[in-house]
Amino acid sequence: MAIVAVSITPIGTGETSVSRYVAAAEKVLRAEPRIKYRMDPMFTTIQGDLKDIFDVILKMHEAVAELGAVRISSVIKVDDRRDKPSDMDAKLASVAKKLKE
Repeated sequence: MAIVAVSITPIGTGETSVSRYVAAAEKVLRAEPRIKYRMDPMFTTIQGDLKDIFDVILKMHEAVAELGAVRISSVIKVDDRRDKPSDMDAKLASVAKKLKE
């Protein structure tokens, strides 16, 4: 299972706000039962099978384009841990545990 951070930024929209584009990408995630995700202020973190994640990122990218973005810049960071199962909540819990030590 992979954990991926993604930020999809529309460019050339003529406005500084991106919330409607973020909402369009979020709607794609809500319709996708194969993955788990969490939206944060700067990135969205997605957990699941790597192929499924890349498929949903492409759909998110297209949703932003459909709103009229003439250029889109995306940043994708992949954590594909293969030695043992990985979970975004477990990663946070591990850090929280260490903070209490």
